[in-house]
Parts: sequence; structure tokens; C-alpha cells
Amino acid sequence: RMCPACGSWAGETEMASHRPAEELALCELRPLWAGLDREPVFFSYRRCGECDLLYNPVYFTGQALADLYSELAPNMDMVPRTMIEATQRGYFDEIERAGGLAGDYLEIGPDVGHMTAEAARRGDFGHFWLYEPNRAVHSLLRAAAGTDAVTLEGGMDDLSAVPDGVVGLAVMVHVLDHLLDPLPLLRQIGAKLRPGGMVAIVTHNEGSLLRRVLGRKWPPFCLQHPQLFSPDTIRTMLELAGLERVEVKGSSNIFPSDFLARQGAAAVGVPLGKVPLPSFPVRLPLGNILTLARAGS
Repeated sequence: RMCPACGSWAGETEMASHRPAEELALCELRPLWAGLDREPVFFSYRRCGECDLLYNPVYFTGQALADLYSELAPNMDMVPRTMIEATQRGYFDEIERAGGLAGDYLEIGPDVGHMTAEAARRGDFGHFWLYEPNRAVHSLLRAAAGTDAVTLEGGMDDLSAVPDGVVGLAVMVHVLDHLLDPLPLLRQIGAKLRPGGMVAIVTHNEGSLLRRVLGRKWPPFCLQHPQLFSPDTIRTMLELAGLERVEVKGSSNIFPSDFLARQGAAAVGVPLGKVPLPSFPVRLPLGNILTLARAGS
């Protein structure tokens, strides 16, 4: 697999797990696919020698990936819904401050619709275009949009149903780092944006302090991420897609304290199991980034 941003084959391996995923059979990887408490096994990450993107040169085929995702639980289903909603409200606060909550709304991978609901509540959108492979949540997404002016699609890589030049806001929350071929999708999104329309993207930040401290134990080093971005590399990819005025911001997540304690203990090899722990909301700047970019005027 060449660099999914610039197409270069140049680069060197920068991070690998103790048992690199590319040395294991699919039947061995299947039990390791889901869950933060699994053995940290991932495909080795190469640093592109041309554009600096961190990516997997060897990865699952598209068919194997679709099969594995069909077995994956809903996104962050181990975290209470109220805290997921609070985190995503924070993302939308930043989007709202940037303006432009009109035109049509496009979201790739909306999951159960937290951001969609915020868009419906705060924006003045004419039509909702929602691309979510998990058809089991489509009824929840219709309810989140709160309108009959909604189109739901089961794929994520063909936006031909959306008219060109109508979208005022396009959103992807922890989607871009999961895609096998992200650049063509970003180019499609750019064509759907109206002049000055905005795309908002949340990703992990592989350039963060947390990543440097945790090394290969950093949770985003996992089987689900064929590439990981830094502020510089996501800016490069968006500019290659033809988008302008790229702005990268830090973002915070809200987690229950007991969840953080259990994950932290597991990371240092001291699993807490069913030990009772207090639970209260904690806001943490975990190194995620919110990137905003616009179509040309």
C-alpha cells in the first residue's frame, strides 16, 4: 500500500507491535479486532518519506475489513451515552463558532447521530445526507435529523446521490483515520460543498504528547487505523483534496473516571477487573484534533 496522501512508496517503519499484525493470519487477528483490553497488536506504521504521513503499508483487504467491521460493537459503547454526547457537543461548539450552519448537511459515519442531532438543533439545514454502514441505527439517525428531508445511505465512499455545490457543513468524527483510501472521499466532499462551505473532521493526533509518552501502548495504534494524522499531515491531505483555509484545533473528551482508571491500569499491566471504583465525568485533552477547512469561494 502506497502513502494514501501523496502516493509515495518511500519511508521507513516507525512503530510496530511486539507481534506485528502483518505476520499473523486473519484467523489469528479476528479475536484481537475489538476491545481496548485486548493484546496490543497492529500493522506496522511507516512514516512517509515525502509527506510525513504515518500509515500502514500492509493492511486488510476491503472485503476482510467489511467483514471485521460487521462484528464491531457501536463506537465507544463502553462509555456512557451522556458523556459521548457531551464530548460531541464540545466539537459542535467549535464548529458553530466558525459559522456556516446553513445549506445542506452531510455526515460520513454518524453512528447513532449525536452530531446530527446537534446540527438539527443549532443549524438551518435544508437536507440531511447521512452515510452510515450500520443500517441498524438508520431509524435513530432519522429521529436525530428530526425532518423528512433526510437521505440515508449504507456506503461511505460514493457521494454521487448528493448534488454538487449544496452542502454547507460536512462532518466526520473519527472516520478519516479508519478509511482505506481517504483522499478520493475528501475530493468528493469538496465537490459537494457550496462556495465557502466547511468540512469538520475529528481525528486522533499522532503528534501529541500522549502518543510520545505511551509509545506503542498509545490506544490509537490498533487494527482499526490504517493511517494516523498529525496537524501537519491532515493539513497536507486536505490541501491535496483542494480545500482551503485549513485550521487545526485541539479538542477534549469527557470520560467516566472509573473507565479512565481501568484503561490506565491495563496499560501498565495491572488490570483492575471488577474492583469497584467511583465514577464521575472527567474532561481530558487526550490529543485529539478538530480540523476545519473550507471550499473555495
